[in-house]
Amino acid sequence: MKYITPPFYWSLLGIVRAIVFTFARVEVTGKKNMPRKGPLIIAANHVNNADPPVLGATMPRRLVFMAKHEMFQWPVLGLAARLGGAFPVRRSEADLGALRKAGEVLRNGEALVMFPEGTRSADARMHKAHPGTALLALRSEAPVLPVAITGSEKVVIIRLPLDLLRRRRPRIRVVVGQPFFLPPVERITTDEVTRCTDIIMGRIAALLPPSYRGEYAGMVSAASDPERPQ
Repeated sequence: MKYITPPFYWSLLGIVRAIVFTFARVEVTGKKNMPRKGPLIIAANHVNNADPPVLGATMPRRLVFMAKHEMFQWPVLGLAARLGGAFPVRRSEADLGALRKAGEVLRNGEALVMFPEGTRSADARMHKAHPGTALLALRSEAPVLPVAITGSEKVVIIRLPLDLLRRRRPRIRVVVGQPFFLPPVERITTDEVTRCTDIIMGRIAALLPPSYRGEYAGMVSAASDPERPQ
């Protein structure tokens, strides 16, 4: 059954876009790399709570977000998440219900956003990822679209109006990589999921400046590193 877009999604997205482009200078490269239809897992690094709205505002198709369970208890953002069609995931456990919901989203041909690290990075560097994104990609055989976000770590929500008055809007850069499929495996094991998680995170790291790569700096090859001379 085709996934039905929540009735408030496009109205909410219009508000989100207005806020994002008013309070930040956002540069997007590689947008043409995103498939416009069909199942897709968008895997991105995560440095600020502003990352989901930035992605929603800049990507050229409707996105479905897997959001932390706690957010749905917040008065304003929780309501916005529900109206936008996001669904909760419990980060402190293996949330099988969330994985089943994610699989349903992909079977319906939608684009699912996942932050493999599970939470935002306090130092803007990549940290060890959870296995859920790779596990879902292996089970669904959906393509993965790596996305790198930089600059959003400078966003301080309560300071944004003052920054706007001072004409000091933070500059955020979103780099969209090439979609790819994980290599086929005979059996989905812990070792294979770990290997595929590293592949996904290496693809994201290759789109980031070296200072952001953290745990995955060593997984960027010279051939895939835009920062290194060829």
